[in-house]
Amino acid sequence: MIRVVIFLILVGLLALGAAWLADRPGDVVVTWQGMHIETSVMVLAAGLLVAVAALMLLWTLLSALLRSPFILRRHLHRRRGERAYEAISRGLVAIGAGDLVAARKHAAEAKRIAPSEPLALLLDAQHAQLSGDRESADSAFRAMAGRTDTKALGLHGLFVEAHRRGDRASAHAFAEEAARENPSLDWAGRAVLEFRCLTGDWAGALALLDANKHALDKDSYRRQRAVMLTARAIASEESDRDQAKALAIEAAKLEPAFVPAAALAGRMLAEGGELRKASRILHKAWEAHPHPDLAQVFSDLRFGDAARDRLKRIEVLAKQVPGHIEGALALARVAIDAREFAKARDALASFLAAPTRRVALLMAELERAEQNDEGRAREWIARALHAAPDPSWTAEGHVSDRWLPVSPSGKLDAFEWRVPVTGITQAAPPIEPATTRIATVRAAPPVAANNDIVEKPPAALEAPSMQDKAPEVGDGGTSAAAGPAPASEPPVARVPPAPPKRDAVIPLVHAPDDPGPDADAADEATPRVEPHNGGWRRIFE
Repeated sequence: MIRVVIFLILVGLLALGAAWLADRPGDVVVTWQGMHIETSVMVLAAGLLVAVAALMLLWTLLSALLRSPFILRRHLHRRRGERAYEAISRGLVAIGAGDLVAARKHAAEAKRIAPSEPLALLLDAQHAQLSGDRESADSAFRAMAGRTDTKALGLHGLFVEAHRRGDRASAHAFAEEAARENPSLDWAGRAVLEFRCLTGDWAGALALLDANKHALDKDSYRRQRAVMLTARAIASEESDRDQAKALAIEAAKLEPAFVPAAALAGRMLAEGGELRKASRILHKAWEAHPHPDLAQVFSDLRFGDAARDRLKRIEVLAKQVPGHIEGALALARVAIDAREFAKARDALASFLAAPTRRVALLMAELERAEQNDEGRAREWIARALHAAPDPSWTAEGHVSDRWLPVSPSGKLDAFEWRVPVTGITQAAPPIEPATTRIATVRAAPPVAANNDIVEKPPAALEAPSMQDKAPEVGDGGTSAAAGPAPASEPPVARVPPAPPKRDAVIPLVHAPDDPGPDADAADEATPRVEPHNGGWRRIFE
């Protein structure tokens, strides 16, 4: 609206000026070089306007003629860029779809049109990865690593390719260089951290964690620091016990529910005579995560205590988590040592219908210790062979008899306290109708020829074995109250297993930071790196 008003005002002013000149006609006389020109003011003004317009038109034509080579060059460059963009776009789409032929075609076209473009280099590397040409992929990533604008991407690709080859030293070097160039790169920081943890460089790992704490949320930072402090304390326990004790206490303060830190700190504090502080740390961790390591440390809190004194302490501990199997197992263990067999039997009574292996083995020990009944002890040992497994420290298909800070592949804090393979942390209570009884799920998974775990759906519920059905006869010929189910029970119907999960038909092509569809083959060729503190083993190896 304002522009319209301004335009009308200008038109009005021009009209007023023209009218003013028309009302005041005059003559203009020009005498120059013997020429005498006489005309009116209006004609002179019109002539001047025409001359200015002609000069402007001439200048425009001359300027366009002089600039035509540059205009043509810019047009061709723009057209070339459009063609390169189209080739790169179609090539990346073909890579994502797994179309090797189309990807090769568009990658060659993009390389011919714009060989120095960053996306053209990326397309070339992606095509080489898809076709399995590792040398070309490595060459493309090295070309990107040599440029300032694509150095981070090139180092990332070289890192992935080194991992494919199993060259951990080169992978670590590429990650270190990327972390120095750009400390905000998450993958580089994680790779360097994992390498330092895998090699046992806990001081360097802690320094790197503190340097990048801004990239982590508070809970993740506290957890990772607690894990590293615990690992460093374990590594330095023999050489410097005072330092190990301080590290363990700090780890327990950062993460009170972290069992390895609490168990180590409690044991070292108890050895130093700080029983009250050790008891407080153990109680706090036990309340969050009941664990046999905590129970063992709490049982041995005072060196040289009698079995009945240890039993009193464990009774207090078990009352913190009523109904939990770890409390019952700890109480039964100490009660057997104290020859309080009735308390041991009462502690295990609620878990006898579907015992885990530890429950069955404790019952066998109880039968031997209380009644010297070798027959019933053997029956419980037979049940232990078919009982549900107990939780253990498990990570990536490996089981360890103790906690380890890193997995075999170098992942920090990967070991979890759970039932191997299945992930069940506790045996489910059995369903006991009036006429039938369902046995526990057998958790042993099938094993392939190469000793790798074959992941399948949970096994179907199976009927109890003949050993489970065997009656236990006491002194008077009656079945024992705590023994297995009688043999006269009817068989249990089998539940058909769930159909196996099938892999996708269309393979997915991953980004350069992912090993891709052939990661399994690459992993098989990658040599296993033994952890610095050892202890893990392959399941069913």
